[in-house]
Amino acid sequence: MAKVKAIYRCTACGKQVPKWVGRCPECGEWGSVQESAPPAAPGGPVSVAPSSPAVRITDIDANAADATPTGIGEFDRVLGRGVVPGSVILLAGEPGVGKSTLLLETVKHWAKAGRTALYVTGEESAGQVRLRAERTDAVHPNIYLAAETDLATILGHVDAVRPTLLIVDSVQTVVATGTDGVSGGVTQIRAATTALVSLAKNSGIAVVLVGHVTKDGNVAGPRSLEHLVDVVLAFEGDRHTALRLIRGIKNRFGPSDEVGCFEQRSDGIHEVADPSGIFVHQHDGAVPGSVNLVAMDGRRALVGEIQALLNKTEANMPRRAVSGLDSARVAMMLAVAAKHSGLATYNQEVYVSTVGGMKVVEPAADLAIFLALLSSHKNAAIAPGTIAIGEVGLTGEVRRVSSTARRVAEAKRLGFTHALIPAGTDEDMPRGIRITKVADLGDASRAATMQVAPDAAPF
Repeated sequence: MAKVKAIYRCTACGKQVPKWVGRCPECGEWGSVQESAPPAAPGGPVSVAPSSPAVRITDIDANAADATPTGIGEFDRVLGRGVVPGSVILLAGEPGVGKSTLLLETVKHWAKAGRTALYVTGEESAGQVRLRAERTDAVHPNIYLAAETDLATILGHVDAVRPTLLIVDSVQTVVATGTDGVSGGVTQIRAATTALVSLAKNSGIAVVLVGHVTKDGNVAGPRSLEHLVDVVLAFEGDRHTALRLIRGIKNRFGPSDEVGCFEQRSDGIHEVADPSGIFVHQHDGAVPGSVNLVAMDGRRALVGEIQALLNKTEANMPRRAVSGLDSARVAMMLAVAAKHSGLATYNQEVYVSTVGGMKVVEPAADLAIFLALLSSHKNAAIAPGTIAIGEVGLTGEVRRVSSTARRVAEAKRLGFTHALIPAGTDEDMPRGIRITKVADLGDASRAATMQVAPDAAPF
């Protein structure tokens, strides 16, 4: 009988190689090449009688998969109304961003609602988790702690406690006995995740897995890990600011482009239902070089502020510094403004930044960037209560952007009275706010009423 030849396939990209290698030649992933089953013999598989018959979809109780709110509005917003029983959620983020603190806050609200939660930590001792729980007021008798890394022991804790919510912090530390590979390796992570997914589906327990990220910002471990779970969330934050964001990357139970906002404090992490106040600085009066805009982060409209500063210099190569924005788009706006508005900055240093650590990379910020540069160049302030929305082309025209009506509605809600939007916008705008449609940079310069500061220096 002919010997069956083994097949080796990459679990990350699916590349098939003739023999085992440590690194996939296609995607470059280490440890992802695994031996797979040989192709089925000619004739196809033989049918087997199912253990349970198929059920009509009309006979299935739809209420069995109703989402349970966690008690944290911003978290529920990203999840899509809450946690679905039997679902598996993967929360990934950089070390120290606040993943464990957020999950402690979640189990606190979960326990206060009369439900039982089991928090399994593989990176800390139970005493260390208790200390952090006291600091964040997350101590409750319905919360159970277990410092375990063995998968079989974790399943034993689940059988003993019978929780409705299981937190595993983190999945990279779980070891599946009897499975080859080191802790945190591709094989171990896949085996542990598969077992926990099976537990969730068979018992109806909601499982939240904490995952690490690589230096590229991707979830560590095999790519198939994201396919096994139901929800993938990315927890982001800058160490220099208190703002934290949860982004939905994959969600089988709701929208995958929602964003939740939180603020890291000394007593824990707190949700921020209206984050626009963080990104807008309240000035006592009109300030040159400052323009407000409305950016879309997923499905959420956030009002922010862009500030620009232009200073004359004798240097042959004036400095250009950008923070919170795409430096390539700022450089493009400088070129477009010089060509079509006569805003020459060849002998000036240019500094452009957002307020509050906000990051804006969409083209809808072009018009606000241009007006901020023009305002600083003229040392003239934009009229208070004005926002600017629009993409600027290389020929100086102002192009329309998506969700303009939603952006204007958010600006109106926060008290803005005048909105500059592209001339080609055909959406129905909300009432109660003055709308000015601009076709090019010339229209925008005339529509943005500026008041020259008393100490304005001539250019």
